[in-house]
Amino acid sequence: MDIRTKRIYEPLDPDEGYRVLVDRVWPRGMAKEKARIDSWLKELGPSKELRQWFGHDPAKWEEFRRRYFEELAEHQEQLDRVTEMARNGPLTLVYSSRETRYNNAVALKAYLESKFS
Repeated sequence: MDIRTKRIYEPLDPDEGYRVLVDRVWPRGMAKEKARIDSWLKELGPSKELRQWFGHDPAKWEEFRRRYFEELAEHQEQLDRVTEMARNGPLTLVYSSRETRYNNAVALKAYLESKFS
């Protein structure tokens, strides 16, 4: 599977494949036309409570991943959907966070690769 992550505010690359926004909240200041996403799977974003607790604090990263993976287990249909997309070509998980190493798209990529590759 070819799964990538990318911040929504970065310029579009032609080889990104299918672009899926994986945040529960639409990115601030981003017009839908400019976002150039193929799908928005809000359910795959962390809950509001988990997102607020985490706050992109690297010290909380491992616990965030554990809790987030528990939440993801409740969305098997959406997980199957993105897995199928990744098997058919490049899949880019799009996120809005300024934090590029500790965010839900990075965690989701790891989850998908561990469960479905």
